[in-house]
Amino acid sequence: MRRTAVTAALLAGALALAGCGSDSEADLSVSAAYMPQPVSDTMAAGFLTVANRGGTEDALTSVTSDIGEVTVHRTVDSAMREVTRLPVPAHGELVLESGGNHLMFEKLKRKPKQGETVSVELHFAESGRVTVEMPVKSATYTPDSGH
Repeated sequence: MRRTAVTAALLAGALALAGCGSDSEADLSVSAAYMPQPVSDTMAAGFLTVANRGGTEDALTSVTSDIGEVTVHRTVDSAMREVTRLPVPAHGELVLESGGNHLMFEKLKRKPKQGETVSVELHFAESGRVTVEMPVKSATYTPDSGH
C-alpha cells in the first residue's frame, strides 16, 4: 500500500513538472492571414497575427514563398523599414496589419488574384517553421477583427 502511495506521489510530481516545462517554451499559432490583391505586377503586402501562448518570447526572423521574395517590415512614425526580426512576446501577439508592421512581397513571379491562396513559410528563431495559406482578398479588404 505504501509503495502505491509513493509511486502515485512521484507520478503526480513528474506530471506537474512536465506541465511547468511546457509554459517555458513558445507556443505559436497564426490567424487572420491575408494578402490584399496586388495592384502592382511586382509587389504585394501580407498581414497576419501570430499568437504566443507560451512563456518564452520568440521572434519572426524571415518569411519565404514560392511566389517571390518576402521581407519583414516594421513601421514607425509612418516610415517603413526592413528588419531581420520582429519579436513575438511570451503570452502575447505579433500583429502585422495595414499601416503597421507587415510582410512585403517583391519580385512577384505571378500576380495573385482575389480568391486564390498564397503559401508562405514563417521562420521563427526558436519555434522553427510554420506554413500558412494566405487567402488573397480584394484590394480594398479591411478585416472586421483580428488586426
